[in-house]
Order: sequence, then structure tokens, then C-alpha cells
Amino acid sequence: MAEGMSRPQPGVTRDTEFFWKGVRDGKLLIQRCSDCQVLRHPPGPMCPHCGSLTSDSVEASGRGVVYSFVVAHHPPIPPFNYPHPVALVELEEGTRFVADLVGIAPSDVVVGMPVELEFHEPDGEQRLPCFRPSQPGSQE
Repeated sequence: MAEGMSRPQPGVTRDTEFFWKGVRDGKLLIQRCSDCQVLRHPPGPMCPHCGSLTSDSVEASGRGVVYSFVVAHHPPIPPFNYPHPVALVELEEGTRFVADLVGIAPSDVVVGMPVELEFHEPDGEQRLPCFRPSQPGSQE
């Protein structure tokens, strides 16, 4: 990360406040419709499945697989480091989540690779969920 530069702060709304509080507490919370029980991410005010306006959340296991990914190279945007791998992770719970990949060379990322949640504090000001390749035996 570029010296002295902070990442942009996430936009926190009434719909996403529970998610960011969970991140601060070291939990990956996924919104769940209180009526039909369908999980959804990103959070929103209404269930796209049944139209309900009520929801709660469940804590995700933090385990999943890379469903898709991109490695950003250009244009470089401070404060991010490049090349910058970002994955669409299919969580064990069945919903998908976009996050940075860490602990792996961008050229080594493959679709279907098992990953696990890890929280990073890239600038000391905020905590962010990201994923790293799973260690053998950790995807139980």
C-alpha cells in the first residue's frame, strides 16, 4: 500500500450496518430473509426471492472456493498494491462474496481453489474480510 494513503471507507447504510459491525467483531455475517430463509449478499432492504422486508443474519463459516477471479493491473489506484487479485468466493453456505485474495501469487489463483476467511487491517483504520488459500485439512 502506498505510504500514508488510506483505503476508501465503505459506505455504511442501515442495510449494511450489521455486516460492518460483524467485521469489526471478527465475524462474516450474511443477511438472511426472516420469512423464506434465503441468504443474500450484498445486504439489501428486501428479499429478492420472496419480497419480504424482514431479515436477520447468520455467521458464515468463512470457508469456500474461488468461483471466479480477476487480477487488476491497470490503472493503478493508490493505495492498492498491484497486481491485485480479487475473487468471487462461493461460501459453504451457498452465497457468493467478493473480496481480496491474500497469501498467494496472482499467477497461482485458480477457479475451484479452497479458500478461508481472514481479516486484514490494511491501513490500521479499518478491518476488511479477505480470503487466503486453505491449508490442507482446514476445509472440514
